[in-house]
Amino acid sequence: MTYVKWFFILLFWSIVAAFFHYTLPQHDIVRVTDTYSKRVDFGENSIFWSQADSGNDPNTTNRDVFFIQTRQANDKIMVYRNEDTAWGWPPYFKFDTSNLQAEAADLKSTAADPKWVVIKHYGWRNEFFTVFPNAISIRQVAGPDVTIIPWLNIFILTFFFAIVWAIWVRWRRFVRNRVDPVLEDVSDTFEAAGDSLAEQRGRFGRWLDSWRGKK
Repeated sequence: MTYVKWFFILLFWSIVAAFFHYTLPQHDIVRVTDTYSKRVDFGENSIFWSQADSGNDPNTTNRDVFFIQTRQANDKIMVYRNEDTAWGWPPYFKFDTSNLQAEAADLKSTAADPKWVVIKHYGWRNEFFTVFPNAISIRQVAGPDVTIIPWLNIFILTFFFAIVWAIWVRWRRFVRNRVDPVLEDVSDTFEAAGDSLAEQRGRFGRWLDSWRGKK
């Protein structure tokens, strides 16, 4: 029973961690190598794509999607999609996809003369399922060693765990003050009933013994 309990606890917090890791903004320092547009037919991975850009048909099964190709300082390639989030989830309220694509195109550079930029994005990159993180914003920085402090993530996670802690404390207080006394009363009732039954059995046994003595 203990293993089952810890399994569900671990499963719950794994889902919470995956949700925050996918949803919260992340920052990559990269060099933009190319920008392009590609028509995408959505399939089983459609959950990882945003809805159509604001003003377009949201029910289409395929559409043109902007992409931004980059290289990191360690020469690793990272490709981002560039889609509106509009009023949907995650709540980034992004409506400037075309402007962002123009900014990214203007910041293209070569290895010989690099321009380093910070791309803020959410989501994951998975080559097997053809999943791309969604770029939210882009800005140029001095170099690949710039430190980015994720203040928004710190605030959201601190607020979340503060709420979890408050709920946990109140739940433990409720259990201690309301549930435990009831369970103790029930336990005492069963113990009293057990003592009474044992006493009745003892009396019945003595009664039988008295009849055996007469015989």
